[in-house]
Amino acid sequence: MRHVLGIDLGGTKTAGGIVDGAGNVVFSSAVPTPSQAGAGKVLQAAAGLVASLQAEAESRGLHVDALGVGSAGVIDSARGVVLSATDSIRGWAGTALAAELTVRTGLPATVLNDVHAHALGESWLGAGAGVPSVLFMGMGTGVGGSYVLDGQPLEGASFAAGHTGHLASPFAVESGQPLPCSCGGAGHVEAVASGPGIFALYTRLGGSTAVDTRGVYALAADGDPAAAEALRRGAAAAGSAIGGLANVLDPHIVVVGGGLAFAGPLWWDAMENQARAELLPPLSGLKIVPAQLGETAAIRGAARRALALIPATEGSHA
Repeated sequence: MRHVLGIDLGGTKTAGGIVDGAGNVVFSSAVPTPSQAGAGKVLQAAAGLVASLQAEAESRGLHVDALGVGSAGVIDSARGVVLSATDSIRGWAGTALAAELTVRTGLPATVLNDVHAHALGESWLGAGAGVPSVLFMGMGTGVGGSYVLDGQPLEGASFAAGHTGHLASPFAVESGQPLPCSCGGAGHVEAVASGPGIFALYTRLGGSTAVDTRGVYALAADGDPAAAEALRRGAAAAGSAIGGLANVLDPHIVVVGGGLAFAGPLWWDAMENQARAELLPPLSGLKIVPAQLGETAAIRGAARRALALIPATEGSHA
């Protein structure tokens, strides 16, 4: 069976795995991403992880013949170049990611955005397996999404599709003023529905006991009014966006991932109730389900892209 490497390159860590043609992760590992040390150091760390995975594959008698990468940023997947990125990885914009990693590892490489990679993994082997269209929403430190149609994430004319956190939201307005968003705009879903957005709302409502979003959830579960309202509003903003997007895209299933999706029923129930309140009548039976693959989703999705786009070489046993 053919084997490739899948890499999930994020601002905090870079994870990777040896993945076979059926999508099984044979072995995985991770290293910290030196995100503030510049693109060169990030590439060096990623190449080091690839080298260690290649060595592990060799020790198991496996031939790895391609590399797939899911990376933070807006990615021109046709050229393997980072078009734009936030400061979560300093100097990342403009990096010729596919070419640089091929030079450093000797493997042909293909690259796509990490949220698209996550969605592709879930549509291949996870909660969206076996259906023609999947709307994926990632709810965590940020808010992002992807629409996978017939096994292909729709990346858009400028490769910027999936910025679902930057839809206008009625929940991101206070006292008539839109809340500032991480993108530089205001009044967007991410400003209130992301983990940091929920925590910021909690503090604006007078909360002071919790030190992070997990703490807000715990306090909400105990009946703290500020925490409960912050969690409710954040979850409702997420649900409103999901319902609206579903009305536009009419997917077969909605898959919700990210840390908030697994926070517990307080968040999930509020999110799903609001999503269903938004749905048009023909979509009333739409399934809204949690993601299944966890941290391996983007690794598998990146590997899937490599398996599909990079021809097998001699010794791959494809």
